[in-house]
Amino acid sequence: MTLYMPPHFRVDDRAALARFMDENGFATLVSHAAGGLSVSHVPLLLEAEGDALRLLGHVARNNDHWRALEAADEVLAIFHGPHAYVSPTWYAQHPSVPTWNYAVVHAHGKARLMDEAALHDLVTRLSSKYEAGNAKPWRLSDQPAAYVSGMLQNIVGFEIEVQRLEGKFKLSQNRPAEIERVIGALEKAGETAVAALMKG
Repeated sequence: MTLYMPPHFRVDDRAALARFMDENGFATLVSHAAGGLSVSHVPLLLEAEGDALRLLGHVARNNDHWRALEAADEVLAIFHGPHAYVSPTWYAQHPSVPTWNYAVVHAHGKARLMDEAALHDLVTRLSSKYEAGNAKPWRLSDQPAAYVSGMLQNIVGFEIEVQRLEGKFKLSQNRPAEIERVIGALEKAGETAVAALMKG
């Protein structure tokens, strides 16, 4: 599977792509096996060791996607960043057409299932990451042992060894004379995240 990638939208900086995945951790996970395509929407935790990247996540045991993960030759995790409509009325040069600005990273790799100890660690780390801003964060370690054991039995953990990354940040680079106008219009429309990405 390939992503349509005009050269001016391509991002190859591995550190920048890793940072993007870490900041936009809710991903679309896609795999193909004998039964066809499987798709799940899951939070993924990024682990980096030197140049090696791994993605850790879990799905419900009742979600058959986990059965296909290890069998798949390749899985794809799609990380979505901010996106916004861009009106041609914002441009100085005409004729022009409407478009959409967005940022995505595609992480391709091979998946394997994890054991219960690794899954316990993953749930601890995921909840710590997303609970960090709460005044009284929820902690797995505070939960009754029987509850934790039952909960872990109802999910299946996996890790993906990332073999290839594709980054596409479509942020009006093909219309350099219009970038400042688009940024201003996006900010006015409340699309500040896309405008911030365009500013770099």
